[in-house]
Amino acid sequence: MTAHTGVGEGLGPRRIALINEKGGSAKTTLVASFASYLALHRGRRVLAIDMDPQGQLGKVLGVETRRSTRSAIDMLLDTVLGERPSDPNAPERSPLPISPTRTPNLDVIGSNKSLAFLPALRPESGASETSELRRALDDSAEINTYDFVFFDAPPSFGALTLNVLCAADEVVIPVPLTYLAMDGCAELLRTIAEVRSRYGNPALQISMVVPTFYRRTRMANEILAKLKSRFPKEIAQSVIGYHVKIDEAQSRGLSIFEYAPRDRAARTLAELTEELELRGRDFAELPRPVREPPTP
Repeated sequence: MTAHTGVGEGLGPRRIALINEKGGSAKTTLVASFASYLALHRGRRVLAIDMDPQGQLGKVLGVETRRSTRSAIDMLLDTVLGERPSDPNAPERSPLPISPTRTPNLDVIGSNKSLAFLPALRPESGASETSELRRALDDSAEINTYDFVFFDAPPSFGALTLNVLCAADEVVIPVPLTYLAMDGCAELLRTIAEVRSRYGNPALQISMVVPTFYRRTRMANEILAKLKSRFPKEIAQSVIGYHVKIDEAQSRGLSIFEYAPRDRAARTLAELTEELELRGRDFAELPRPVREPPTP
């Protein structure tokens, strides 16, 4: 697997997977928010890849993915059915199915329900393949024009989840502060350990654990305390609560930073994104203009 040590070092973008094997964790919201803030306010070039067959990420970013002729499934099938570029007789690999968003510096690869059929579309000899996504990105010259690549993983364990974890360098785990949250988190840790040991990605690391859907209840505070104890270094400094403005922004295909930049949700997500930018691997950073969201 190609090693990536960070922005500005010429070794490719940081590849960060947002993943939780349970649904309803706010991972799509976080992918869209991280990507939008880095593009809008940090001057980064960002690619967001939707690996969830539900296909919500494109909608949240204001892209009508149903009008796209190619999507994530085509990117993977190009790798599954095509020859490796090292073969001199191989046909030229199709470009990544990238769609621009309304946000400068931010692009997306959308998905749809056809992505769920990937295992059935593989040749029999590739039934256990879990590296299509990694190969598609490694073989693309386009990928190195980005500073960050974010993956929105499906909310279940399977071939798509393994593909995401094999292609990523870092994992961000959103954890809803609910009764079953710790069980889901334990399952995901076992999956990450297996990817490190069995699927050729030993350097995969957890960069941040983000508590989501926080309420001022005793149970939420107890779960938050357990997360802090279990992940003393990885736990985010901010937690995400319930914010109506986020839903309103997403329904309009806008980021919270465009729709309600003074809202508390925008400030919290901005702080989380800046924290993520500083976490993980050490990386050289070129001076960039910074436009902070206005505060009340």
